[in-house]
Amino acid sequence: MSEDSAKPSAPETAPDAPAAPPAPEPPPLTRLLQEQFGERVLGHHAQHGDETVSIRREGMRDVFAFLKRDPRCAFDLMIDLTAVDYLPRTPRFEVVYHLKSLTVPHRLRVKVPVEAQAPEVDSIRELWIAADWYERECHEMYGISFKGHPNLKPLLLYDGFEGHPLRKDYPKGRQQPLVPMRPVKERYDYGERFQPVEHPHTPAVTLERQES
Repeated sequence: MSEDSAKPSAPETAPDAPAAPPAPEPPPLTRLLQEQFGERVLGHHAQHGDETVSIRREGMRDVFAFLKRDPRCAFDLMIDLTAVDYLPRTPRFEVVYHLKSLTVPHRLRVKVPVEAQAPEVDSIRELWIAADWYERECHEMYGISFKGHPNLKPLLLYDGFEGHPLRKDYPKGRQQPLVPMRPVKERYDYGERFQPVEHPHTPAVTLERQES
């Protein structure tokens, strides 16, 4: 055996791992908000051309004012406002806003995480009056308060309803306290003669109560 063949061979070096692809650039609205508000933007994603951003609760009203008034955003229409209960996740809630611009062809979803211990966010009613009833509905269904709203009285539930029925821990079989029946004025009094119904192509028809 030769002297060279007796020497141990050098271990083969592993090939270098391929470099990770660069992170994709954030979409335009997200990039604009990151430039303006920095760490207030918690996260983002986009799907089918629609962007979603998650922002901090603190200072959220400044972000929404910018989204409405800056001409690069021009979100003059608030389409919807709702909430999601992610029990048992922390933070438990997210308040979700859907915005649309009528002058710039884009829309945006904004999410604001809310802790269960202090379920409160700033009201945006002064920016979009359409938020008035949405915030009231969200307050009674999820128990999330909207700081600065002038009137968060129940919109869909009656006075005395206990709990928040869209929370995940609301008992589905719960019996609510009974309340006295309130009188309701009907638009028409049954049994009375209705006014004639005029139609341009048919003679007037008078509706009367049919005796059984």
